[in-house]
Amino acid sequence: MPRRRQTTARQERLGTELRKLREAAGLKAREAAALIGSDSAQMSQMESGVAGVSEERLRSLASNYACMDEAFIDALVAMATDRTRGWWEKYRGLLPTPFLDLAELEHHAVHRYDVEFLYIPGLLQTEDYARAIFSYRVPELPYGDLELRVRHRMGRKVVIEGPDPIPYEAVIHESALRIRVSDRAASRVQLTQILELSEAEHVTVRVIPFDLDRFAGAASAMVYARGVVPKLDTALRDTPHGTAYMDSEAQLGALRTLFRKVEAASLNPERSRDFIHRLAKEM
Repeated sequence: MPRRRQTTARQERLGTELRKLREAAGLKAREAAALIGSDSAQMSQMESGVAGVSEERLRSLASNYACMDEAFIDALVAMATDRTRGWWEKYRGLLPTPFLDLAELEHHAVHRYDVEFLYIPGLLQTEDYARAIFSYRVPELPYGDLELRVRHRMGRKVVIEGPDPIPYEAVIHESALRIRVSDRAASRVQLTQILELSEAEHVTVRVIPFDLDRFAGAASAMVYARGVVPKLDTALRDTPHGTAYMDSEAQLGALRTLFRKVEAASLNPERSRDFIHRLAKEM
C-alpha cells in the first residue's frame, strides 16, 4: 500500500497494536516481515501508521504472532479496512489534526467518560461557552478560525445528541460550573443545557462540590473512550505540551481506577441535578 503523507491517531493506534503483538511474540521487525514476504522497512511503516495493511496480511501476522483473541483481531481488521469519511473530514486542512483525531475517536467509541475540574466538558458546551473558551486563546484567533473551532465542537456533540448516541458519563467539579467564561446569562444557559442533556437515559452527570473532605483527585482533566474491545480503549490527558493519548494496559487500568474513585466521591445524578439547578438560579 502507498505511504500516507499524514497519519491520523487511529491509523497510528492500529500500527501500535501491531507492534505490541509482534513484540509479545518475541519477533524482530525483519523476522515478522519475512513471514509475510515483506521487509523491515515496510513493517516499520505499517507499525507507525504510515502505510496501511490489508486484512489478509493482518490476519496472517496475528496468526504468526499466536494471537488467539478473535474479537481483538476482528476489531483490528475493522480499523485497517475502514474507509469511513466522517463529518469531521470537511475540516481537514482547516483545523489542526488533533481536532479531527478527537472527533474520529468519539465516533468509534462505544462509551465515553469525562472528568473536568476547570471547564465544562466539550460535549456539554453551548456555542457561547465554546466561543468564549476559544476567544481566550493567545495569540488571538482570526474570526473565521474561531468560528470553525466552535462549529467543530458543536458537531462533536452528535455522539450524545445524534440518532445513535453512545452512553456518556461526566464528573464535573463545582469550580467548572461556577467559573464564568462568558457572562452570567451565558453561564445560566450553559447550566440549563447540562440539566437538559442529563435527563437523557444515556447521559449521566455527577458533580463534585467544594464542600467535600479528602478529595485530592483534581490533578488534570481526563477523557476515556471505550473501544469495541477493551484492548482498544483510549484515554486522553492534558499535559504542558498538549493532549497525550494513552493506550498501554497499565495506563488504562490506572485511569479506570481513577475515574471510579472520582465518581465515588461525587454526588449521585439526582443530587447533582439539584445542585446544578441551584447554581443556575444563583446566576
